[in-house]
Amino acid sequence: MVLDSPHSGTRYPDDFLFSCAHAVLRRAEDTHVEKLYDFAPALGAHWIEAHFPRSYLDANRNITEMDVTLFDDAWPGGVETDVKIMSKVRLGKGLIWRTTDDGLPVYDRKLSVAEVQARIDNCWKPYHAAVAKAINAAHSQHGYSIHINCHSMPATASSHATEFPGEAHADFVVGDRDGTTASGALSQQVCSFLRAHGYSVSYNHPYKGVELVRRYSNPAAQRHSIQLEINRKLYMDEATLAINSGFEPLKANLQSLLVQLQGTDPRRL
Repeated sequence: MVLDSPHSGTRYPDDFLFSCAHAVLRRAEDTHVEKLYDFAPALGAHWIEAHFPRSYLDANRNITEMDVTLFDDAWPGGVETDVKIMSKVRLGKGLIWRTTDDGLPVYDRKLSVAEVQARIDNCWKPYHAAVAKAINAAHSQHGYSIHINCHSMPATASSHATEFPGEAHADFVVGDRDGTTASGALSQQVCSFLRAHGYSVSYNHPYKGVELVRRYSNPAAQRHSIQLEINRKLYMDEATLAINSGFEPLKANLQSLLVQLQGTDPRRL
């Protein structure tokens, strides 16, 4: 088992120099996700988490998902051209965010090419290297790997968060990029477990999974990656960010899910 949390970071670097309110940026965090899964290492699972905030650099994007309008000079690297992939960039949610989930500008300045390159070198590359190393280690030891990309989502989609603004989210969204990043049977096992515990579950809508599950999965080679989104209303107050009474029951169910997955050999599904 490999778990990673790319969006729960709360350490805002001094060179961020954002112009919007800090409280607004905090609503972009996958708040408390690292606490929900803090049992993972004790189960023997690999655990990777980002400490930098996703609004500074989104580790769940490719380095080609770049909004070149942010820069004070020409971007020297490659820029994604696929219309579907670039849909998030158009919403202001590329590798470097242009806007918050509510459409507010993150910056009142242009960014230099050098500072963005430094973010990639200091944040994106080490994070991806850690995820790749953990998955390779798990696969080498067992002949298969199960990677859970851990996220949270607001109860209702904001105007600039997804292609479906205003949509009320299910309790969980299980994403495997339409069956391309994990065995469909494994994904359905996750869905069935959650539904059996009383949760509403959506499969591949509105979140299919993005760069981390795409990049490190290969179901044919028994490398399975699933993105798991948790509705924040289940465990926290979205206005104050305070943990609520649902936190511990949810955490217990997540631990039970992980234990079940640990006992699952996807080669036999």
